[in-house]
Amino acid sequence: MAYHSGYGAHGSKHRARAAPDPPPLFDDTSGAYSSQPGGYPAPGADVTFNVNHLLGDPMANMAMAYGSSIASHGKDMVHKELHRFVSVNKLKYFFAVDTAYVAKKLGLLVFPYTHQNWEVQYSRDVPLPPRQDLNAPDLYIPTMAFITYVLLAGMALGIQKRFSPEVLGLCASTALVWVVIEVLALLLGVYLATVRSDLSTFHLLAYSGYKYVGMILSVLTGLVFGSDGYYVAWAWTSSALMYFLVRSLRTAALGPDSVGGSAPRQRLQLYLTLGAAAFQPLIIYWLTFHLVR
Repeated sequence: MAYHSGYGAHGSKHRARAAPDPPPLFDDTSGAYSSQPGGYPAPGADVTFNVNHLLGDPMANMAMAYGSSIASHGKDMVHKELHRFVSVNKLKYFFAVDTAYVAKKLGLLVFPYTHQNWEVQYSRDVPLPPRQDLNAPDLYIPTMAFITYVLLAGMALGIQKRFSPEVLGLCASTALVWVVIEVLALLLGVYLATVRSDLSTFHLLAYSGYKYVGMILSVLTGLVFGSDGYYVAWAWTSSALMYFLVRSLRTAALGPDSVGGSAPRQRLQLYLTLGAAAFQPLIIYWLTFHLVR
């Protein structure tokens, strides 16, 4: 019996060696990676494979080429329409600023009450650029202030756990639409009042865009000091902007041609200026009150 048992064990071992190995459940892909200690793949190997596979995909290459062609075509169309409807040289005038001008203009917007001379300076019947004349309107400060307002609105909404791309997009579009409506209303008022001046759309856009500075200060103060601080900052910046607009529009934009005109026309010009200034606190409040709680 002992011999039979040993013979059976020996036969079992022989059959186990002769049986083929079962097929693996998963393919061995370890050869695709460089050998590393611990059996880990080489750094960047998987990423390289995916990128190469993406670049080698004809559909991906076609999509990238199509997207590039659309972007290039859209860029050419924008440049063409911009040169068609907008004078680039005139637009450059409103961005001819420097650091000293920006700092002084921001101070003038916050505290305009001590400023004496509000007339725009000319050289050979050509207005001096903003960097040479503090009273000249510019579009640099309104543009950067608008971008800062959008970023600040996103931060305020995030602090209040109300942030979403849709809400932030609504804030940005609403602020932009209000400025467009204000500019169109001013153009209509200038036309109806038959005001003869050098006021252009860029001038009105600059003066209307200065409100973003007060909006930023109001929201920042509200985030730091609460609603009480917000209302104090809103009252101060609104009154400063109203004073700034009244003095600037009367002397710089509506100035020399309106002097000596008929009394009804002068009253219309005065009402137009006061109406544009009085409308600013309402817009500032409407665009900022929901950001401070």
